Amino acid sequence: MTDAAALPGRPRGTVVSGPATARAVNILAPNPSAMTLDGTNTWLVSEPDSDLAVVIDPGPLDEAHLKAVVDVAERAGKRVALTLLTHGHPDHAEGAGRFAELTGTKVRALDPVLRLGDEGLTARDVIRVGGLELRVVPTPGHTSDSLCFHLPADRAVLTGDTILGRGTTVVAHPDGRLGDYLDSLRRLRSLTVDDGVHTVLPGHGPVLDDAQGAVEFYLAHRAHRLAQVETAVENGFRTPEAVVARVYADVDRSLWPAAEWSVRAQLEYLQDHGLISGGSE
Repeated sequence: MTDAAALPGRPRGTVVSGPATARAVNILAPNPSAMTLDGTNTWLVSEPDSDLAVVIDPGPLDEAHLKAVVDVAERAGKRVALTLLTHGHPDHAEGAGRFAELTGTKVRALDPVLRLGDEGLTARDVIRVGGLELRVVPTPGHTSDSLCFHLPADRAVLTGDTILGRGTTVVAHPDGRLGDYLDSLRRLRSLTVDDGVHTVLPGHGPVLDDAQGAVEFYLAHRAHRLAQVETAVENGFRTPEAVVARVYADVDRSLWPAAEWSVRAQLEYLQDHGLISGGSE
């Protein structure tokens, strides 16, 4: 078996519900799949001595899961005071409305359609609940509304789907754009260099204990894929479907539809930068 410490980002191994840092507890949703890995990580975040908590990404509309999140908070002597969303994909956000009913909370998100209440989320917002501080980090790319949350006290960042605990992230074209995603990865790298962030609390997969290593791996992976796509186009593979079959030949075919989103984003990026000619679709 491969030592987890040798893998990108140093994943902790098995994904489990329970404490991940001094302030963050994971409640794993029962929605595993090829795209969601072990399931969606719903994060309950609070100061250890506070009776108020924040929930990030309630997950799918699964009554048992949503009630389990409330139960975890109550057993810890805490009340959920606010719900936040990293982005609007259903595996993260579908249950937010029902969760708001269960907890009486507002839902804050970048996309106005997903909000419940008057307040949204914008770059450089600082959220304070019961002494807890979360800083909003705009990270478009996976989707246009993707956000991360910097948790300075734990030197951690909650990344939604921008960085996963295992594998790599789809750029969900046309909403997601590769140029934006690369900029977001560089923004996260600056958190590791300038702000001392070392832990990634992802939306799927295990916790990563080497945030900088994870970001560097993602940047290198994207550069490698771009080079592969550019070479494939130069060799006559012009449509997204053909490029996927060429570049992702060693990837499970069940993931090819998602890979096509990323390939479309890569082709768009290469065209925008004059590295290939138009008409690849």
